[in-house]
Amino acid sequence: MIERYSRKQLTDIWSEQNKYQIWLDVEVAAAEAMEKLGQIPKGVASVVRKKAKINVKRIHQIESKVKHDVIAFLTSITEKAGIKARYLHQGMTSSDVLDTSLNIQLVQSGKILLSDIDQILKVLKKQAKKYKYTPCMGRSHGIHAEPITFGLKLASFYEEFKRNRKRLVDAIDEISTCAISGAVGTFANINPNVEKHVAKKLGLKVEPISTQVIPRDRHAFYFSILGIIAGSVERVAVEIRHLQRTEVYEVQEFFSKDQKGSSAMPHKKNPILSENLTGLARMVRSAVIPALENIALWHERDISHSSVERNIGPDANITLDFALARLSNILDKMIVYPKKMIENLNITKGLIFSQEVMLELTKSGLSREQSYKMVQNYAKKCFAENLNLFDVISDDKFIMAKISSKRLRAIFNYSSHFKNVDLIFRRVFK
Repeated sequence: MIERYSRKQLTDIWSEQNKYQIWLDVEVAAAEAMEKLGQIPKGVASVVRKKAKINVKRIHQIESKVKHDVIAFLTSITEKAGIKARYLHQGMTSSDVLDTSLNIQLVQSGKILLSDIDQILKVLKKQAKKYKYTPCMGRSHGIHAEPITFGLKLASFYEEFKRNRKRLVDAIDEISTCAISGAVGTFANINPNVEKHVAKKLGLKVEPISTQVIPRDRHAFYFSILGIIAGSVERVAVEIRHLQRTEVYEVQEFFSKDQKGSSAMPHKKNPILSENLTGLARMVRSAVIPALENIALWHERDISHSSVERNIGPDANITLDFALARLSNILDKMIVYPKKMIENLNITKGLIFSQEVMLELTKSGLSREQSYKMVQNYAKKCFAENLNLFDVISDDKFIMAKISSKRLRAIFNYSSHFKNVDLIFRRVFK
């Protein structure tokens, strides 16, 4: 992943240094178990733990000759730890180390992503409560529908990220497994208790049955959840982009004092951060299909999944972490224009109350079809002639015989649209 869209916490997790350190942790934990079982001499684990040093450059030098990363790693450890290191990896296969370690990196990443979501939830909750009763236009198909509040819009995002948090917790649990089962997963040359010890030591669960590799449906689930979360990030970003359009301008990304919006047009303030999130969300979602395709490996294993995971492992996690942090910052610093929201509510001159007029006519005894057609005709007239629906309705003697003036005034009021805001907020923020 390029540095521009990366944060250190995540890049450290996916660094070569951390990867090889996890490999060493797996090997040492396995050696500890083998010592207890009497399969290797006492003291191997402690000597390796004390003397072994991760030298990424040296590992790569050896790999360039042997063409095998795990062998290169073990050779480099033996160079530092001495003769006792020859007892490492007894009865194990490369995938025991690679798969267990990959899952640890995914768990480490997932926990940071959880904290990112927690921060977004915190900001959304604060902003939703701040704008709980701020009237704004609810739109469907991009067209004015009926009034809502800006707080309700934000509460909708909050509830979605609550679901995303739960999904991610489940995905982390799904991927938190360890396999130390040897070639084709039969434990032919390694005691199953070694796997049990390694899992406990490294905070994982034993994989019930592995086939030399941990089943890739687990990984597909994890990356699918990252894709869903990325979709939620984009949903918020697209909303901000729409609301910042000149014709709407109800919300604006924070624009710093010395910031420039366009190299050509000095007046421009573009929603570049939100647009950036749309692009990053696409990148995260692009990892989902390859992860799904990794499920179907040949027989007990092949390595077609390996090159995929070496790419999507760091890229998807690092990118999503950056996107979540950026979204939190956008939401926290966004500028909201309540007066512009009111102005936009009034653009259609009362047409947004058409449903309530229609419903009131049906209560008076007219059929729904008749009521709908009558109100729709007046709505078309108002559009065409730039008239106010309240005035047009008030001039219709037939309708005014059905609806009192007092009731009509009550209809053309926002209050009925906001009467259940408290109820919705209690459901969301319980």
